[in-house]
Amino acid sequence: MSEKGKMLAGRLYDPSDEELLKLRLSARLLTEALNTTSVEYHQKRVEIVKHLFGSTGNTIHIESSFNCDYGSNIHVGDNFYANFGCVILDAAQVTFGENCLLAPQVGIYTATHPLDPTERNSGLELAKPITMGDNCWIGGHAVINPGVTLGNNVVVASGAVVTKSFGDNVVIGGNPAKVLKEIIAKP
Repeated sequence: MSEKGKMLAGRLYDPSDEELLKLRLSARLLTEALNTTSVEYHQKRVEIVKHLFGSTGNTIHIESSFNCDYGSNIHVGDNFYANFGCVILDAAQVTFGENCLLAPQVGIYTATHPLDPTERNSGLELAKPITMGDNCWIGGHAVINPGVTLGNNVVVASGAVVTKSFGDNVVIGGNPAKVLKEIIAKP
């Protein structure tokens, strides 16, 4: 199995693999192009994002600066918005449903490292996918950790550190995040 295959399968992989280095370079060049393209050229910015991401809906808006590892492992539904300073480490799949909003300085991190110091010092890494349902709103400076799944209609409070998965219709916050209240959607 290739190092990319191991990475996407959640197994230990070597990030210095030549294929992965090339993929990260490509993503960095595309994010550099995005971050230096004027907001006056909205359609050009959208084209760059559609080329960078694995898949997108029709309506997508990302403020600069934006950074990611690969881009191709990011999949967003229609009506996606990421505010200033968003970082998505997408060594594993990162999937957003429709109508998702990210406030400034949101960090979404699939990348992790072995707990055992000998394994960690070997340079090998791990990644765990992150999934967010429809209508999620992630508050400013929130962090979503590897392996988390958030259901539909989830609101993550500003500054939250999300270390585990949550179901539908909840507001979560704190460090580590916990349910603050349930959301009762209007019909």
